[in-house]
Amino acid sequence: MSSKVIIGCEGTDLLTVRQILEGVPFELGQDAAAAITSARSKIDILLKSGKPIYGVNTGFGRLASTVVPSDELGLLQKNLLLSHACSTGSLLPPDIVRVMIFLRVVSLARGRSGIRLKTVNALIKLGNSKFTPAVPSQGSLGASGDLAPLAHMCLPILGEGECIDQDGQIVSGAEALDATGMEPVELQAKEGLALINGTQAMTALMCSAVLDSQRLMDAADATAAITLEALLGTDSALDSELIGLRPHPGAFESAEFIRKHLEGSEILHSHPSCGKVQDAYSLRCTPQVHGASRDALKYIETTLERELKAVTDNPLLMEDGRAVSGGNFHGQPVAFAADHLKIAVAELANISERRTERLLNPDLSGLPAFLSPAPGTNSGLMIAQYTAASLVSENKVLAHPASVDSISVSGCQEDHVSMGTTAARQAVEIVRNSCHVLATELVAAVQAHRFLSRGIMGRGTRKTFVTVSAVFPPLDEDRQFVGDIEAVACLIREGNIC
Repeated sequence: MSSKVIIGCEGTDLLTVRQILEGVPFELGQDAAAAITSARSKIDILLKSGKPIYGVNTGFGRLASTVVPSDELGLLQKNLLLSHACSTGSLLPPDIVRVMIFLRVVSLARGRSGIRLKTVNALIKLGNSKFTPAVPSQGSLGASGDLAPLAHMCLPILGEGECIDQDGQIVSGAEALDATGMEPVELQAKEGLALINGTQAMTALMCSAVLDSQRLMDAADATAAITLEALLGTDSALDSELIGLRPHPGAFESAEFIRKHLEGSEILHSHPSCGKVQDAYSLRCTPQVHGASRDALKYIETTLERELKAVTDNPLLMEDGRAVSGGNFHGQPVAFAADHLKIAVAELANISERRTERLLNPDLSGLPAFLSPAPGTNSGLMIAQYTAASLVSENKVLAHPASVDSISVSGCQEDHVSMGTTAARQAVEIVRNSCHVLATELVAAVQAHRFLSRGIMGRGTRKTFVTVSAVFPPLDEDRQFVGDIEAVACLIREGNIC
């Protein structure tokens, strides 16, 4: 892991965002500082022209035609942040807010927004401090950017708003500045709009969800492999020639992953005369289902990588000095990607819960009911499946696409919005739910293997068994094991199930 991230003029990428999530500090490179300074000089030239320029010397939204006197431009920008910071709901996690700050700086570093270098450096200093702006999670429409959450994020550099300290306590923005040794920023023309007109809230949430989903995809295949083995299934549906006859790359990747996990398995080939002709869909069609989710993730990653290199302010400065008003702030691309991620990950949980049912049902598994050595007196993993089923059902509600909705605001000037931040929040929740569902299947599969005596496991499945067993001891009798399942879910989120 790098000791410091240097922000240049070309945007960023997912791997760098992962470093920020892990707490790596960041700063501007010399080229980015020069680009910001050059852009600010263009704003100064435009102001001297006296022409109305949206967001520079005019009001916002429906008030775009209202010209503001030059001696009130700083107040205009401060008022913008104060009036727009009206989100609600639970606070976004500090690591997500820190990524939001980083991504906003990355966008400003492209030198197209016209903010002062001093203001950007104040945001960087706050982002690297022990204080994180307190940002409520609800209130963005995902068009005109993430106005409300970004306003909350930026108020503390003005000595306004609130922050969270390292102990989780709420302090005022002024207290945070004082403790950090910073002076409040006095905004000038265009700066308030440059700070809040962007897609950084939805993009930060999506970065977190996608990075977790990358680990979830591999964990889903590893989980399917150990379940297939525990249920005495067949690997014939994983045949590479068979999969190649329908050449979706994700299906091929999943089938290959599962095959490798099962290499060397004596269990898989210990029942040639069992009478089964083929496995149920939740086992046999795993490559096709998981693979479709893998293919979806590739599209989502591509969209997100583009957004991480984008400038989403308005108006934006062209190379010849023009300020052009457009719609780069509109969150539709990220909204579609978030909704797609919701569906792709929800399906991983859907099929996982069905495999869990097969593991727990003695009529389908041939194993003790609910994988208890003494079913009846003991309920085993019965209710663990209830929780998984509940989460799967909740995912189906959350997976409804937020991006198909819109609502007109700002006197019908902003008459189509993306709801991208809602979609991104839902994506984060679905990923979290799905980690728990897969963890439940893993616990069930490991417990099922404890009843088998059919030779050695596959090389990959054995590794999975040992990893999960380290946090999930044998369930010899009923006990509270919710902490065990959560520990397995943590292993999934950390990428330690593979």
